Amino acid sequence: MRMRKKPNLIPRLAAVEGLILKQDKVRDFIKSECQKYEYVELELGCGKGAFTMELAKLKPNSLILALEKVPEAAVVAMERINAEGLENVRFLLGDAAELCEFLDPSSVDRIYINFPDPWKKKKQWKRRLTHPDFLRLYKKILKPGAEIHFKTDNEPLFDWSCELIPTEGFEIKNVNRDLHADGVCGIMSDYESKFHMQGLPIYRLEAYIK
Repeated sequence: MRMRKKPNLIPRLAAVEGLILKQDKVRDFIKSECQKYEYVELELGCGKGAFTMELAKLKPNSLILALEKVPEAAVVAMERINAEGLENVRFLLGDAAELCEFLDPSSVDRIYINFPDPWKKKKQWKRRLTHPDFLRLYKKILKPGAEIHFKTDNEPLFDWSCELIPTEGFEIKNVNRDLHADGVCGIMSDYESKFHMQGLPIYRLEAYIK
């Protein structure tokens, strides 16, 4: 997500700093909250936080970790969460490639990948969040039997992902190539709402560790 730099970004981040987890504090925070929450769920690339907010409302028994590398987007998400008074969300400012640096093995119950950059050029494919390099990272931090929920509006990315995900020890289930054909289905991100209004098909799958 490309956004203009906000001149007031620093004071806005300071106002919601209680929602930000520094990478060296993530493990200890999860351990300290394990009695309060039944599940740990991770959203990769939360953007402006529409999905994050609704997920947190729907799942008060889950600790939601929202990862975003663009501070200008993350601050909007944090302000949304703060305005709603939701206590079960924390934000990580960083890159998905760093997941194993701040999350313990077998510590996450579910990963959400919603409308990631499709990185259309072949030389960029290693950056795709469903590339085998990332899938191997996810396997390390996911608990046995845990799952990945993936949504995109990009059919070539979806087909590519359907081919590669099983090669890394995941079983694909609940494949849907037009998620909203029968109406709105589930929580929508900001991007998904936009694409749904345009009448574009949404592609979705779930992947489980075998």
